[in-house]
Amino acid sequence: MTKVELAERVMVALDVPDADAALRLARQFEGIPCWMKIGMELFYAAGPSVVREVKALGVRVFLDLKLHDIPNTVRGASRSVTRLGVDMFNVHAAGGSAMMRAAVEGAAEGAAGKGRLPLIIGVTQLTSTDERMLNGEIGIPGSIDDAVVRYARMAHSAGLHGVVASAREAAAVKSACGSGFLTITPGIRPAGADAADQARVVTPRDALADGSDYLVIGRPITAAPDPRSALERILAELA
Repeated sequence: MTKVELAERVMVALDVPDADAALRLARQFEGIPCWMKIGMELFYAAGPSVVREVKALGVRVFLDLKLHDIPNTVRGASRSVTRLGVDMFNVHAAGGSAMMRAAVEGAAEGAAGKGRLPLIIGVTQLTSTDERMLNGEIGIPGSIDDAVVRYARMAHSAGLHGVVASAREAAAVKSACGSGFLTITPGIRPAGADAADQARVVTPRDALADGSDYLVIGRPITAAPDPRSALERILAELA
């Protein structure tokens, strides 16, 4: 892959407390065609306007709010976030098939007459979850792989475009749902980086080799003294 193609598969997590910080950070990547991920911290602080401001920089936006509610509520939320012009958003697969189908319906309503649908992604198991937590605290039996694949199959059947999962499960998801079913993988850490609060981490190079379509990378880039240089080092590592 070319450097441009590699950059298009990286999502920089704008996990900052306000719009000014987000825009300052996003502008540092001008000319690099990576995605920007807007999560709960930023969205809840700055509101929908921050999505429009980041989009105005000419980048693609993954809105990471992990919608999880009754189907009617998720349908309305999906309609609203689609009207913001996001390129991707996610829902919790644990909400069930009816909820995920409602998300697809809401997005279609939001996009009606106004352009293409965003990609809709199901969250399987958070990358901070390990098997002890899954089996004990959460109470789901079996392995992480089993749980992720079960959720992925539900998401695929409901019409979603892919799932959020650790890169360690990417190959199993592709095997279960087909090569065209997207895998968006957080918990990406360059070789030698601190795993912090992540339990299932993978290097960028290994993530792509394992079948990840998009790599979500936050602190290794955004907490670096020079975020642009940090991203460029990761892209060089991938080349």
